[in-house]
Amino acid sequence: MQSKHSPTKWLTYFVLLVWAIISLLPLYWVFSTALQLPDYVESDPPKMIPMGIVEYFTHPENRSQIVHDTFSGFQQLFNSTNIWRWFFNSAYISIVVTAGILVLDTMAGYALAKKQFPGRKLFFWLIIATMMIPGQITLVPLFIMVQNLGLMNTHWALILPDLSMVFGVFLMRQYMLSLPNDLLESAKIDGASEWKTFWKIVVPLSKPALATLGIFTFMNVWNSFLWPIIVLNDADLYTLPVGLKTLQDQNLAIFKLLMSGAAVAAVPMIVVFMSFQRYFIKGLTLGGVKE
Repeated sequence: MQSKHSPTKWLTYFVLLVWAIISLLPLYWVFSTALQLPDYVESDPPKMIPMGIVEYFTHPENRSQIVHDTFSGFQQLFNSTNIWRWFFNSAYISIVVTAGILVLDTMAGYALAKKQFPGRKLFFWLIIATMMIPGQITLVPLFIMVQNLGLMNTHWALILPDLSMVFGVFLMRQYMLSLPNDLLESAKIDGASEWKTFWKIVVPLSKPALATLGIFTFMNVWNSFLWPIIVLNDADLYTLPVGLKTLQDQNLAIFKLLMSGAAVAAVPMIVVFMSFQRYFIKGLTLGGVKE
């Protein structure tokens, strides 16, 4: 039996630590560039730390100017662009889609896991089979459908196509297979209706799966870029990723401004991850239940 502090375990921790640092370097570089002094943004060799921190302590007589220059990218971003509107658009679209997917996919997963009807397994595998279809293949038919419905250049074109996610149906179905049938039968014997059983028993017991699905969905919708840039033409309707792309087109050489926008876009994802990281770990083990 290996000891608690065996060389193998320490080596494993070291490798994981190195890999974690390498994985976080791009994110660190985004924030470092966003907070870098303008004169050092394109320096060669590049500065690994924001020089404003160094000069703040080495040149106390210029601290106010140093602070101004350090945050000048964010000041320009919030004063000269429409980022507040883009941020709001992304936030409410992500919240609406996440709420819709949680409701619809949970009901679908419950029906496929606990209800007996002809063709249940076949129907489930047909749904799963659609996960093998690349999203790029559906862009043209989806675009035609949205255009025929008159939803082009509206937020409904972003919300309605995303209100159901195959992965969510799979995740909820697999999790609900682990819920004891006896508990549901007891609720029915006590006179609970199908809806009451679902909302009062099934949903509370499925909180880990719901949290995992909600996090994955929110992150996916928040970072969505290709579909929004196809269906939106009005700058006031842009989501944050699309807005930042137009910002890049207009200010190609202003790297500090671009990185400031990328930093703002990354903050909600960091907050979500840090707040619910334990559910990411649980999400890795969901879906392994067999009938």
